[in-house]
Amino acid sequence: MRGPADILLCSLLLVAPHCREVAAQDDEPDPKMPCAKWMGGAPGYPGHNGLPGRDGKDGKDGLKGEKGDAGAAGPIGAPGAIGPPGMTGLPGAPGFTGLKGEKGEDAFVHRSAFSVGLTERPPAPNIPIRFSKIFYNEQGHYDASTGKFLCNVPGTYYFAYHLTVYLADVKVSLYKNGKAVIFTYDQFQNNNVDQASGSVLLHLSSGDEVWLQVYGNGNNNGVYADNINDSTFMGFLLYPDTN
Repeated sequence: MRGPADILLCSLLLVAPHCREVAAQDDEPDPKMPCAKWMGGAPGYPGHNGLPGRDGKDGKDGLKGEKGDAGAAGPIGAPGAIGPPGMTGLPGAPGFTGLKGEKGEDAFVHRSAFSVGLTERPPAPNIPIRFSKIFYNEQGHYDASTGKFLCNVPGTYYFAYHLTVYLADVKVSLYKNGKAVIFTYDQFQNNNVDQASGSVLLHLSSGDEVWLQVYGNGNNNGVYADNINDSTFMGFLLYPDTN
């Protein structure tokens, strides 16, 4: 049977470990404090930088931002190559009638013409017949003193004559520069008045001469004219040379 002394010793032995455990817990320093019941040590050196971590995954697209201001205009580019012609468009509507223009100058027109009649009878043979009755000779290209037409405008001309035949036969010829071109012959019938005529187209150069004359001897010069009978000679320019 144990006595009181034994009971006290046993109690002390049980309490002692517990007290040491409490003390140990009370003496442990607080890691958040630089010094906790003990003297703190010297600060350590900074550690080395660690290696960069790996790139993370792409994030999701964000919301569309607001429209920004227009930028400054850039320089003008070089002209491009000419493209192929396009299709022909539809005709446009007629325009309004324009104002009447000013009167222009008259174009120059070449003129050359004459028409003459006989007053002298009977004409002498083998010389130009002088038709001295002037119906038209505005340009003065026919010379009544010689009976000759002088070409001033090179071109194509028309010549014609209509002669009254009386008292004798008539044989006349139209001449160009001294050479007979055409002949006309009419035989006189007694107690009758007859007509002889001829016409021709000729190309004339400047300075050429054309006239009418009795051909042969004096027996063929029955060309006649009086107050009621005319013998006429005429010519005019059809169209001038273009050169």
